Amino acid sequence: MLKTSKNARTRRHIRVRRKVEGSAARPRLAVFRSNKHIVAQIIDDIAGVTIASASTNEKDFSGLGSNVEAAKKIGASVASRAKEKGIATVVFDRGGYKYHGRVAAVADAAREAGLEF
Repeated sequence: MLKTSKNARTRRHIRVRRKVEGSAARPRLAVFRSNKHIVAQIIDDIAGVTIASASTNEKDFSGLGSNVEAAKKIGASVASRAKEKGIATVVFDRGGYKYHGRVAAVADAAREAGLEF
């Protein structure tokens, strides 16, 4: 396997996922970031279902891009959508990224919007 940054992130994510699993009672808040977009999903791994999600690909967030301000809005949005579905606590999956910058902004905004983790 070639040593690329994408492969390294995938390996880190696999290591994180060994310890982090979402259930119906406490689903997983997974973050994915690319150069252009940020995606946050709340996932029940046991049922294999995405309960709520928010992305800068959506019409509501068009023109935001992939910066810290966009990450804050995505975090708040996914938290409010989770609250509507009756979810209060989650486990955080940083997706193999450092807990810094955009990933940390999603987590902080979700906490401020009422999710516990």
